[in-house]
Amino acid sequence: MQFHMIPGATKPVAPFSHAVETDGFVFVTGQMPDSPEAPGVLPEGIVDQTKAVMQNLKDILQGLNLGLEHIVMSRIYLTEFKRDYAAMNECYRSFFPADRLPARTCVGVTGLAYDALIEIDLVCRRP
Repeated sequence: MQFHMIPGATKPVAPFSHAVETDGFVFVTGQMPDSPEAPGVLPEGIVDQTKAVMQNLKDILQGLNLGLEHIVMSRIYLTEFKRDYAAMNECYRSFFPADRLPARTCVGVTGLAYDALIEIDLVCRRP
C-alpha cells in the first residue's frame, strides 16, 4: 500500500493523504474547491466551485501519472442539493467524453469543510 502526498496540490484540511494506492486501485481523498495558493478561499457558486474541485483532482491525478480517463467511480457531495444538482451535472459532464462517464454517487450533505458547496472524491484504476 502506498500513501501519496502530491507536491503543489491543495493543503489537506484534516489528517489524510491526497491518495492511497493498493492493488492497482487509487483512492483519491475528497477535494475542496480552494486552491494551493489560497487555502480555504472558495470561488462563488456551484459552477466555479465544481471547476475548482475538478482542477484539484486533475492536479492530484497528474502527480500520480494518471488522468480523468482512469476514474472508475466518483462520489459527489453537495450542501445545496436541490438548488445545485443540475448546474453541477452540466459542469461535471463537460470534463468527460459522453461515452466515458465514470460510475457515480451524488448525495446531499448538511455541511462541508470551509463551508464549500461541493466535494468530490475518486476511485481510480491504474492501467
